[in-house]
Amino acid sequence: MPSDTTGFWTPVALSRDLPAGTVMPARTAAGSIALWRSASGRISASADRCPHRGMRLSHGFVRGEALSCIYHGWSYGQAGNCLRIPAHPGLTPPETIRVATHDVEEVGSVIWVAVGTPASKPPGIGGLIPLRSLTAFAGIVAIEAAAGTKADPNGLVQIDAPTGTICLLLSAQEDGQTLIHVLLKGDAGPAAGIGASRAAESLRRRAEGLQKEIAQ
Repeated sequence: MPSDTTGFWTPVALSRDLPAGTVMPARTAAGSIALWRSASGRISASADRCPHRGMRLSHGFVRGEALSCIYHGWSYGQAGNCLRIPAHPGLTPPETIRVATHDVEEVGSVIWVAVGTPASKPPGIGGLIPLRSLTAFAGIVAIEAAAGTKADPNGLVQIDAPTGTICLLLSAQEDGQTLIHVLLKGDAGPAAGIGASRAAESLRRRAEGLQKEIAQ
C-alpha cells in the first residue's frame, strides 16, 4: 500500500465499474464511502452517511452533478455541500449541512481514494490493464504468503499463471479483508484474461485458508 507520513492512496474500484450517473459502495482502511460519478463524468468520494437520518448514500442515486439520498432526497454536491432539501424547496441549505469528502483520482483505469492527506499523486500502473476485482476474506500478509512474495511499495504482487505473469493490486479493508484488483499486461489476449481470473481465484482460496490458520 503506497503511504507516507500523512496519508496514503487506496485503489477502491475499477473505472469501468462506475459509469456516469451511478453510485457504488466502496471501502478503505478508514471506513465506508459512497463512490459516485456525475452525469458529466466527474468522480467524487463522499462519506457513506447522510447527515439527515444516517442513511447510506451509496444506496442513493445520482441526478446530474449531485448525489441524492434515497430516504428523503437530500442532495449533495461534489464538495459535500447540501444543494437541495425536497421537503423545503424554497430553502437554501445552510453551509453547515455537509457530508465529508475524500480526494479521489482516476489513474490507469483505477479509481484511487485518499485516506488522510498523501504527499503525492497515486502511483501509476503503466502497461497494465485492469481485468476484474474480487474480495478476499484475508489480510495482505496471508495473500503475500499464498503468493510466495511480498507486495511492492505500490501494493502490487506478481504471480505466475498458466498464460503468463499477472499482477494483483491489493487494497486493505477496515475489517481485515482485502480487495484484489487483477491486472494484465496491455498486450494480453482473451485466453490470458481467463487464466488470470482463475489464478486470482485460486490464490484467494489459498490466502483465506492461511488466514483461518493464522486466526486459530
